[in-house]
Amino acid sequence: MRLSRIIMALTVGLAVVAVPTAAGAAQPQPSPSVTDTPQPPPYSPVLPSLTVNRPTITLGETVILRGVGFRPNRTVDIAVSVGPLAAPAAGTARRSGGSTVAMAPVAFQAAAPLRFTVRTNGAGEFSRSYKPSVTGLLTFVATQSDRRAETELRVLDRPQPPLPVTGDSIGTPMKLGGGLVGAGAVLLLLTLAWRRRQRLGMGSSH
Repeated sequence: MRLSRIIMALTVGLAVVAVPTAAGAAQPQPSPSVTDTPQPPPYSPVLPSLTVNRPTITLGETVILRGVGFRPNRTVDIAVSVGPLAAPAAGTARRSGGSTVAMAPVAFQAAAPLRFTVRTNGAGEFSRSYKPSVTGLLTFVATQSDRRAETELRVLDRPQPPLPVTGDSIGTPMKLGGGLVGAGAVLLLLTLAWRRRQRLGMGSSH
Protein backbone atom coordinates (compact mmCIF):
# COMPACT_ATOMS: atom_id res chain seq x y z
CA MET A 1 0.00 0.00 0.00
CA ARG A 2 2.71 2.42 0.91
CA LEU A 3 4.64 1.46 -2.20
CA SER A 4 1.72 2.29 -4.46
CA ARG A 5 1.29 5.67 -2.79
CA ILE A 6 4.97 6.44 -3.23
CA ILE A 7 4.76 5.54 -6.92
CA MET A 8 1.67 7.75 -7.38
CA ALA A 9 3.35 10.64 -5.59
CA LEU A 10 6.40 10.34 -7.84
CA THR A 11 4.19 10.18 -10.93
CA VAL A 12 2.26 13.31 -9.91
CA GLY A 13 5.49 15.17 -9.11
CA LEU A 14 7.02 14.31 -12.48
CA ALA A 15 3.81 15.41 -14.20
CA VAL A 16 3.85 18.78 -12.38
CA VAL A 17 7.50 19.37 -13.34
CA ALA A 18 6.91 18.37 -16.96
CA VAL A 19 3.93 20.71 -17.52
CA PRO A 20 5.88 24.09 -17.27
CA THR A 21 8.67 22.64 -19.43
CA ALA A 22 6.19 21.63 -22.14
CA ALA A 23 4.43 25.00 -21.88
CA GLY A 24 7.74 26.84 -22.35
CA ALA A 25 8.60 24.68 -25.29
CA ALA A 26 5.22 25.43 -26.88
CA GLN A 27 5.79 29.22 -26.80
CA PRO A 28 7.03 30.71 -30.12
CA GLN A 29 10.77 31.28 -30.18
CA PRO A 30 12.13 34.57 -31.64
CA SER A 31 13.70 34.11 -35.06
CA PRO A 32 17.47 34.59 -35.13
CA SER A 33 18.54 37.94 -36.50
CA VAL A 34 20.26 37.82 -39.90
CA THR A 35 22.76 40.53 -40.75
CA ASP A 36 22.49 41.51 -44.45
CA THR A 37 25.83 41.55 -46.22
CA PRO A 38 26.18 44.76 -48.31
CA GLN A 39 26.23 43.99 -51.99
CA PRO A 40 28.82 45.68 -54.22
CA PRO A 41 27.47 48.17 -56.75
CA PRO A 42 26.85 46.83 -60.23
CA TYR A 43 30.02 46.75 -62.36
CA SER A 44 30.21 49.47 -64.97
CA PRO A 45 33.10 48.95 -67.40
CA VAL A 46 35.21 51.97 -68.33
CA LEU A 47 34.70 52.85 -71.96
CA PRO A 48 37.93 53.28 -73.93
CA SER A 49 38.90 56.85 -74.71
CA LEU A 50 41.78 58.62 -76.45
CA THR A 51 42.75 62.25 -75.80
CA VAL A 52 45.51 64.78 -76.54
CA ASN A 53 46.68 67.34 -74.03
CA ARG A 54 46.38 70.20 -76.59
CA PRO A 55 43.74 70.23 -79.35
CA THR A 56 45.65 72.74 -81.53
CA ILE A 57 49.41 73.14 -81.98
CA THR A 58 51.91 74.68 -84.40
CA LEU A 59 54.08 72.49 -86.63
CA GLY A 60 57.20 71.51 -84.68
CA GLU A 61 55.48 71.24 -81.28
CA THR A 62 54.75 68.00 -79.38
CA VAL A 63 51.53 66.62 -77.86
CA ILE A 64 50.82 63.83 -75.39
CA LEU A 65 48.46 61.03 -76.44
CA ARG A 66 46.67 59.35 -73.51
CA GLY A 67 44.42 56.30 -73.66
CA VAL A 68 42.27 54.77 -70.88
CA GLY A 69 39.79 51.91 -70.68
CA PHE A 70 41.79 49.41 -72.73
CA ARG A 71 42.75 45.88 -71.75
CA PRO A 72 45.74 45.82 -69.39
CA ASN A 73 49.23 44.79 -70.45
CA ARG A 74 48.36 44.50 -74.12
CA THR A 75 49.29 46.21 -77.39
CA VAL A 76 47.19 49.01 -78.90
CA ASP A 77 47.44 49.87 -82.60
CA ILE A 78 47.24 53.59 -83.43
CA ALA A 79 46.59 54.85 -86.97
CA VAL A 80 47.10 58.53 -87.87
CA SER A 81 45.41 60.04 -90.91
CA VAL A 82 45.73 63.63 -92.14
CA GLY A 83 42.97 65.75 -93.66
CA PRO A 84 42.62 69.40 -94.63
CA LEU A 85 41.79 72.05 -92.08
CA ALA A 86 38.70 74.18 -92.51
CA ALA A 87 39.57 76.74 -95.21
CA PRO A 88 40.13 80.10 -93.48
CA ALA A 89 39.07 83.36 -95.04
CA ALA A 90 41.67 84.82 -97.37
CA GLY A 91 43.91 87.29 -95.57
CA THR A 92 45.12 90.65 -96.75
CA ALA A 93 48.47 92.38 -96.82
CA ARG A 94 48.69 96.15 -96.38
CA ARG A 95 50.86 98.27 -98.64
CA SER A 96 52.78 101.34 -97.57
CA GLY A 97 50.23 103.61 -99.28
CA GLY A 98 47.39 102.21 -97.16
CA SER A 99 45.84 99.92 -99.80
CA THR A 100 45.48 96.16 -99.29
CA VAL A 101 46.07 93.15 -101.51
CA ALA A 102 44.39 89.71 -101.14
CA MET A 103 46.42 86.67 -100.08
CA ALA A 104 45.44 83.31 -101.62
CA PRO A 105 45.34 80.29 -99.21
CA VAL A 106 48.05 77.65 -99.59
CA ALA A 107 46.88 74.39 -101.21
CA PHE A 108 46.66 71.34 -98.90
CA GLN A 109 48.88 68.35 -99.59
CA ALA A 110 47.68 65.07 -98.06
CA ALA A 111 50.24 62.86 -96.31
CA ALA A 112 50.33 59.07 -96.20
CA PRO A 113 48.68 57.48 -93.11
CA LEU A 114 51.02 56.60 -90.26
CA ARG A 115 50.79 53.64 -87.86
CA PHE A 116 52.52 52.79 -84.61
CA THR A 117 51.82 50.69 -81.49
CA VAL A 118 51.82 51.32 -77.74
CA ARG A 119 51.43 49.01 -74.74
CA THR A 120 49.02 49.50 -71.86
CA ASN A 121 49.95 49.23 -68.20
CA GLY A 122 48.21 47.13 -65.54
CA ALA A 123 45.30 49.60 -65.40
CA GLY A 124 44.68 49.50 -69.15
CA GLU A 125 46.17 52.97 -69.75
CA PHE A 126 48.98 54.34 -71.90
CA SER A 127 50.67 57.68 -72.56
CA ARG A 128 52.97 58.65 -75.43
CA SER A 129 54.41 61.84 -76.89
CA TYR A 130 53.86 62.59 -80.58
CA LYS A 131 55.43 65.26 -82.82
CA PRO A 132 53.58 65.79 -86.13
CA SER A 133 55.61 66.31 -89.29
CA VAL A 134 52.77 67.74 -91.42
CA THR A 135 50.07 70.35 -91.04
CA GLY A 136 46.35 69.62 -91.23
CA LEU A 137 43.63 67.90 -89.22
CA LEU A 138 45.16 64.73 -87.73
CA THR A 139 42.84 61.90 -86.66
CA PHE A 140 44.19 59.28 -84.22
CA VAL A 141 42.36 55.92 -84.06
CA ALA A 142 43.39 53.49 -81.27
CA THR A 143 42.27 49.87 -81.74
CA GLN A 144 42.64 46.85 -79.45
CA SER A 145 40.60 43.71 -80.32
CA ASP A 146 37.02 44.80 -79.54
CA ARG A 147 37.93 48.24 -78.17
CA ARG A 148 38.29 51.43 -80.20
CA ALA A 149 38.68 55.15 -79.52
CA GLU A 150 39.71 58.19 -81.55
CA THR A 151 40.59 61.86 -81.21
CA GLU A 152 41.61 64.81 -83.42
CA LEU A 153 44.47 67.31 -83.46
CA ARG A 154 44.79 70.54 -85.46
CA VAL A 155 48.35 71.25 -86.64
CA LEU A 156 48.88 74.78 -87.95
CA ASP A 157 51.77 76.02 -90.04
CA ARG A 158 54.51 78.11 -88.47
CA PRO A 159 53.90 81.89 -88.58
CA GLN A 160 55.28 83.30 -91.82
CA PRO A 161 57.38 86.49 -91.95
CA PRO A 162 55.53 89.57 -93.22
CA LEU A 163 55.27 89.87 -96.98
CA PRO A 164 57.51 92.45 -98.67
CA VAL A 165 55.71 95.66 -99.49
CA THR A 166 55.34 96.04 -103.26
CA GLY A 167 53.76 98.54 -105.63
CA ASP A 168 53.82 101.89 -103.84
CA SER A 169 57.30 101.26 -102.43
CA ILE A 170 58.69 101.68 -105.98
CA GLY A 171 56.70 104.83 -106.62
CA THR A 172 58.75 107.09 -104.36
CA PRO A 173 62.17 106.20 -105.87
CA MET A 174 60.71 106.55 -109.35
CA LYS A 175 59.32 109.97 -108.53
CA LEU A 176 62.65 111.03 -107.08
CA GLY A 177 64.52 109.67 -110.11
CA GLY A 178 62.15 111.41 -112.46
CA GLY A 179 62.73 114.69 -110.69
CA LEU A 180 66.49 114.25 -110.95
CA VAL A 181 66.20 113.45 -114.65
CA GLY A 182 64.10 116.56 -115.19
CA ALA A 183 66.52 118.74 -113.27
CA GLY A 184 69.39 117.30 -115.32
CA ALA A 185 67.57 118.07 -118.54
CA VAL A 186 67.01 121.68 -117.46
CA LEU A 187 70.67 122.05 -116.53
CA LEU A 188 71.68 120.57 -119.87
CA LEU A 189 69.50 123.05 -121.76
CA LEU A 190 70.86 125.95 -119.74
CA THR A 191 74.41 124.81 -120.45
CA LEU A 192 73.73 124.57 -124.19
CA ALA A 193 72.11 128.03 -124.18
CA TRP A 194 75.06 129.51 -122.29
CA ARG A 195 77.54 128.01 -124.73
CA ARG A 196 75.54 129.34 -127.66
CA ARG A 197 75.52 132.79 -126.20
CA GLN A 198 79.24 132.58 -125.64
CA ARG A 199 79.80 131.65 -129.24
CA LEU A 200 77.56 134.43 -130.47
CA GLY A 201 79.34 136.93 -128.24
CA MET A 202 82.76 135.86 -129.47
CA GLY A 203 81.65 136.19 -133.12
CA SER A 204 80.38 139.79 -132.62
CA SER A 205 83.68 140.93 -131.06
CA HIS A 206 85.50 140.49 -134.41
